[in-house]
Amino acid sequence: APVREGQSGRRRAVTTKQYDAILLGAGSVGAPAALSLAQAGVKTLVIDKAPSVGQGSNKTAIGGIRATHSDPAKIRLCLRSIEIFATWKELYGDEIEWYRGGYSFVAYREQEEQVLKTLLEVQHSYGLNIDWLDKQALLEAVPALNPDGLIGGTLSPDDGNASPLLAIHAFYRHAQGLGTEFRFGEEVVGIVVEGGRVRGVRTDKDEYGADVVINAAGPWARQVAQMAGLDVPVTPDAHEAAITEAVARFLDPMVVDIRPMPGSANYYFYQHYTGQIVFCITPSPSIWGFDTRETSSFLPMVARRMVGLMPRLKNLRVRRTWRGLYPMTPDGFPIVGWTREVEGYLLAAGMCGQGFMLGPGLGELLARLVQHNLVPEDQEVLERLSPYREFEEEEKLR
Repeated sequence: APVREGQSGRRRAVTTKQYDAILLGAGSVGAPAALSLAQAGVKTLVIDKAPSVGQGSNKTAIGGIRATHSDPAKIRLCLRSIEIFATWKELYGDEIEWYRGGYSFVAYREQEEQVLKTLLEVQHSYGLNIDWLDKQALLEAVPALNPDGLIGGTLSPDDGNASPLLAIHAFYRHAQGLGTEFRFGEEVVGIVVEGGRVRGVRTDKDEYGADVVINAAGPWARQVAQMAGLDVPVTPDAHEAAITEAVARFLDPMVVDIRPMPGSANYYFYQHYTGQIVFCITPSPSIWGFDTRETSSFLPMVARRMVGLMPRLKNLRVRRTWRGLYPMTPDGFPIVGWTREVEGYLLAAGMCGQGFMLGPGLGELLARLVQHNLVPEDQEVLERLSPYREFEEEEKLR
């Protein structure tokens, strides 16, 4: 085999083994995409610098899965994801802790009431099972809510949650069982481009050939795109989360409060399949960068908000806090599609903290893109998530 100097100066063998597609990132998007590609018969290599699957943002996801969005593209993708999660155990036998508890966006002010009611039209038009509930009806669905000042809220009962760790390992095992190759502990150092089209990938250990390279690198998508001479507007934003002790079930839906308050744009929490309350905030202002050290300010801030919304939470003990990275785009929508500048380079980037819920539906779309086998509904999704859009709209339910 040819020999090439590595970054450390050590000589390394270059195999240039050939694949149909190379997928960069074995996370919330990469793992289900690997399975969809394998099921479609696409010979795929997955490369990730981490030592095993799901060690990036997926490891810090809290597990919410909703089709309750403001954007038709995300609604379509997540409706399909919910189908996959909901039927996974029946079809494959793996326990991924899927629980169809629903989502509830609550309104304590007229501003939030107006936003939520306005979105119902587009949500209904794309088949979402969601309704506005007045105060009394919402309290019947979520009895633990603080009734003081409550106007009402939306409830989408088909949404749910699952374990990100169990789910991603299930995608990984089944993809591997169908012949997908995974290279862990290898860092991509270059994208091979010849004559305006992609030809493969160089890592710190080897070189691999393919006419399709898929960038599913999460918070690192921009750096990986730059290796092909492209700039993708994805910037990591640090979000903090926590989990309590387990208690008997008293809460079904994920509860989302979109009122902005000092330190946070919104927050959300739910009771997991195994009894713990898992919660997270959207920081305001955003915390840009790759720092994932937890802070001392998060828990006091979010605890006040949560206990105010649901007083019975005050006696629960918090077991752990952590911080993960949301790969954000300027408008809060993912970036999905072929690049014009480099033929064969496919972007699946900027999931904005929703990679876990988007992943299975998006994985199937990526497989159709690679096979040039799109269905009619794909066109609207790809137009709205195009890398070449104006980035002028704003996601209303981030």
